[in-house]
Amino acid sequence: MSVFQPHLSALGRAATIESIARTKPNTPIFDIIVIGGGITGAGIALDAASRGLKTLLLDMQDFSAGTSSRSTKLIHGGLRYLKQGDVKLVQEVGQERALLHQNAPHIVKPKKMLLPIIQEGSLGKYSTSFALFVYDLIAGVAYKEWRTMHDKAETEQLEPLLRRDILIGGGMYFEYQTDDARLTIEVLKSAVKFGAVCLNYAQVAGLEYDEKGKLCGVKIVDKLEGKAFCAYAPHIVNAAGPWVDDVRRRDHAISGKHLRLTKGVHIVIPYHKLPLQQATYFDVKDGRMVFAIPRGNNLYIGTTDTDHTARPERPETTAADVRYLLDAANDMFPDAHLSTDDVLSSWAGVRPLIQEEGKSPSEVSRRDEIFYAPSGMITIAGGKLTGFRKMAERTVDEVIKLRSKNRNITTCMTDKIKLSGGNFASPEAFEQYVAELTQIASDKGIDSEQIVELTNKYGKNTDTILHIFDEQNELPADKRKKNRTVTERLLLAELHYGIHYEMVCTLSDFLVRRTGRLYFDRPNIAQYRTLLLDEMRQLLGWNRTQTQEADTEFEQEYQAVVAFRQNTDQPDDAPLINRTERETPHTLNSLLADLSPDLLKNVTDNIQNTDQSPSDKSSSIYQYIGDLVGRFRRYL
Repeated sequence: MSVFQPHLSALGRAATIESIARTKPNTPIFDIIVIGGGITGAGIALDAASRGLKTLLLDMQDFSAGTSSRSTKLIHGGLRYLKQGDVKLVQEVGQERALLHQNAPHIVKPKKMLLPIIQEGSLGKYSTSFALFVYDLIAGVAYKEWRTMHDKAETEQLEPLLRRDILIGGGMYFEYQTDDARLTIEVLKSAVKFGAVCLNYAQVAGLEYDEKGKLCGVKIVDKLEGKAFCAYAPHIVNAAGPWVDDVRRRDHAISGKHLRLTKGVHIVIPYHKLPLQQATYFDVKDGRMVFAIPRGNNLYIGTTDTDHTARPERPETTAADVRYLLDAANDMFPDAHLSTDDVLSSWAGVRPLIQEEGKSPSEVSRRDEIFYAPSGMITIAGGKLTGFRKMAERTVDEVIKLRSKNRNITTCMTDKIKLSGGNFASPEAFEQYVAELTQIASDKGIDSEQIVELTNKYGKNTDTILHIFDEQNELPADKRKKNRTVTERLLLAELHYGIHYEMVCTLSDFLVRRTGRLYFDRPNIAQYRTLLLDEMRQLLGWNRTQTQEADTEFEQEYQAVVAFRQNTDQPDDAPLINRTERETPHTLNSLLADLSPDLLKNVTDNIQNTDQSPSDKSSSIYQYIGDLVGRFRRYL
């Protein structure tokens, strides 16, 4: 029977550390130690634990505090990879996207995405139509979500705010929106259900080797309490994201390929300042493309793509980053007149890409790769949020190959695992659950918007939060806090859940990564910040000094998302890049110039041909796709 807690609870964290600290090198209690608690490490922990491997995951910060809470928050189908000619990657991420929507429908949702076609844009009318068509086929997109093409008048009706003088038309396709940090925590909670042990604020400060020079464990420092201890396992996996090279250097195994870090910035504005009818993926004057994505009462714009040479712990949003994104949005939506004063918050993330000489940041492949060290360490680097499950599968497969004994080890099963909160028979069943819960909650004074917000974060686990909410009402009158509103009580129920089930250890854990409020509700945080601090002080047993430290640490995060207002490294009237100063065209542009509209018409006619059997139709389609792939190779 496991001595570890069945939940990801902050209250059981000290006991977990104590149990690990009692272990010895000759009697390891783990089969695998995963360094890194972002989405890649979380996926490896779930895959390994679900196959029967005793798993320990460690992160020196909070879970997902690095790259995995700072993305564009999309489960990409891979359109940009098609532009780079990476057909195989498009196919894989398309399949993974569908799986995630099935296994976590509360946090992976289809959203319409408009792709405006403009003069001197990266794609023309026919090339856009063909690219989206091939994308739908290769990525395995459901027919009901296939692209539709629109002329100028139709596109103006779909999005009245678009700049009209350069508009030619548009394509509508589907991307899947997510909350990257919440996806990570749901994967970790699922791993814990299979027996994994996961610790945040547990920094790997050193490596342990046996007499043969092979890795056998790690030295750990608990950054919350300062306790040093060791953990042992025959297999160590380095999934530290932007820090993988730091871990490799510690293992003296940095030879060969290495990381290239690039920075991506997003800004958040009020939705009413740019009330788009749907998300939009549009051209920027320097040849890149940028997303503008509505989310609740806000809209976020991103991302930039620049090399990052500083430490990855605290990437900064600069005034130049903000100016770039505002200029891009104002150029495509000229009536918006966005300014720095409209920016409510921002986030900057670092992408851990694998170095490719001679390529710009936007051109570097997002593929993952596994490195092997003489010590036995396995490193997984590169990759994208969408492909985390397959990355984990490939990594655990390599671990299993190295094992001398594979007791009760099964093959990968994560494609069939419903993630925590996502235990619904179908995405439609989730929508039915939300409707039913809205009715129940209305009797408690909770409105429909609050239920939608909760269910979109926690899925089926919203039941537990509402149970905690009810328990507050059942407290004796002398213990019940008077004059608390329904909103305050619901917020505290959410906090209780976070501490007991999601290892919330600091105010930043809750407001930044578990709920996203720092990014999407920053103007209102002052209203409940003290309430949350006081509740955390009581639940976690903080003294006055610890409470003040938690508040100070959050204040740094609170100010960091608007620090660009004091950063004047580029004036607000900095000139835009001229549309003639574009980057070298992408591989797909050259390919599409070689394709005639007739090929698109032939494939479309084939699909609409009702006289053909499904097998003949499929065969004909893939004959055309084979021709496409053959042409791709000439440009790779």
